[in-house]
Amino acid sequence: MEFKEYPDREMLALSLADRIASQLAQHLRGHERATLCVPGGTSPAPVFDTLSGADLDWGRVTVVLGDERWVDGDHKRSNSRLLRRHLLKEKAAAADYIDLYTGDASPDLATEGLGARLMPHLPLTVVLLGMGNDMHTASLFPGADHLAAALASDAPPVMAIRAEGAEEPRITLTRPILSGAINIHLLIMGPEKREALERAQKLDPMQAPIRAFLDEATVHWAE
Repeated sequence: MEFKEYPDREMLALSLADRIASQLAQHLRGHERATLCVPGGTSPAPVFDTLSGADLDWGRVTVVLGDERWVDGDHKRSNSRLLRRHLLKEKAAAADYIDLYTGDASPDLATEGLGARLMPHLPLTVVLLGMGNDMHTASLFPGADHLAAALASDAPPVMAIRAEGAEEPRITLTRPILSGAINIHLLIMGPEKREALERAQKLDPMQAPIRAFLDEATVHWAE
């Protein structure tokens, strides 16, 4: 694990956006396409705002969320809604977007089709993860109903998951897909998240799911 501390959140957002853009550009120099996997929530919005204007061949980039709440794309809790507002605009509007919300009655009905759609885009070029104070990442929550299966080395690419800490049913990319990325970044801010990260390093992934990704991750933190 590499830990990078920034003097403020603005510097973190600018630096991380530049790092992600550079890694995508480097990959595109030797490959036809690149895939960027990003988290939901409001914390990465400043990173996305900067990244959306990066001088990349966005038409050759596929964007996918690491997880999604099972709500319509216009719902206030939709991760896709935030992504459209902050990342899939300006130059990045040209990117191909794999929407994890399919409109099916439940996420369980969508996993097989989404997995098949995702497979040609693997391994992921860049994964940006977030982390909750409970040490969850994507929708891999401690105590979630299918957490052990989603953390297994033979997990399918995409799984439906439900947890006490999640208001809605979720759909999430699984451990082998996320940990198999070429570049892994973790974005956290504030003292509580730093304390949670330190706790997670001493725990098993079943207790602290983010632990499954830390060894290969670059952690970006600002107060």
